[in-house]
Amino acid sequence: MERIVIEKEMVMDASQSTLVGHTDPVHGVAFSPDGQTLASGSWDNTVRLWRVVDGAPLRTLKHTNWVWSVAFSPDGQTLASGVRDGTVWLWRVADSTLLRTLEGHTDPVLSVAFSPDGQTLASGSGDKTVRLWRVSDGALLRTLEGHTDPVLSIAFSPDGRTLASGSRDTTVRLWRVSDGTLLRILEGHTGSVESVAFSPDGQTLASGSTDGIVQLWWVAIGDRRRALRVKELVAPFWDGDTIRVLDNEWGLVSSVAFSPNGHTLALGMWSGTVWLWRTRGDVHVRILVGHTGPVLSVAFSPDGQTLASGSWDKTVRLRKLG
Repeated sequence: MERIVIEKEMVMDASQSTLVGHTDPVHGVAFSPDGQTLASGSWDNTVRLWRVVDGAPLRTLKHTNWVWSVAFSPDGQTLASGVRDGTVWLWRVADSTLLRTLEGHTDPVLSVAFSPDGQTLASGSGDKTVRLWRVSDGALLRTLEGHTDPVLSIAFSPDGRTLASGSRDTTVRLWRVSDGTLLRILEGHTGSVESVAFSPDGQTLASGSTDGIVQLWWVAIGDRRRALRVKELVAPFWDGDTIRVLDNEWGLVSSVAFSPNGHTLALGMWSGTVWLWRTRGDVHVRILVGHTGPVLSVAFSPDGQTLASGSWDKTVRLRKLG
């Protein structure tokens, strides 16, 4: 039987900073490839750019509707934002110029991701589809259909050949990017698949769900490799003064992200905490507190030394990891 170790960090310390400015929940965070800039997308109709070293606000990119997701291109020159009105906005990072708007989805764009070569952008939507776009001119390359509920999260494999999509229909689908062929359907969750992420070596896919379970899948064969049953563990909620134990619904997982070395998986939790799961060996979980509402998005910096989290409490938190 696996040994389970849970570490709870009961108070914030100097290694954690809070970025304040959004006036509604922060649903997406992303680091630039050089790790110097953080983008945060919010339901206040803005994307904000922050300087990571000191948390200083750099620029605000105004939209006409809620922003659900953000992603930097691999060269750091372009930022994509997924918007509630079904559009994707592409921005030039250097001067915050809006380059183009991609139209086609008929419901909110809930997730965006660039391919590793930066030539393709994927968007997942409430209209139950994934669309692939050519970044250079915004042309629609193909539409991936098959999910029976909104597509909540998408991710490219490190080699760019495979796209994973997680949906409210409780499944994860793997697609071949070159021609849109459905490769396999990963079944096992009993709740919405809120987030998917590939390990850096591309061999493992993580999926986080409202069923309170994080699954690790072998990509090559589609089998389940390992699972963390969060709802069977204590889910603490930080209310600013104490940690309270809430109902099991607070064990819902809203976001997952692998560290650059692939050894740690960060989980954004509805409890308002971030869990760091050491995915090798015995189950070892480190719980980070600070937010006062559900954590909707998590991201590691490229060097793995900083973790960003965006929350329903309208803030972004940056934490140095030791």
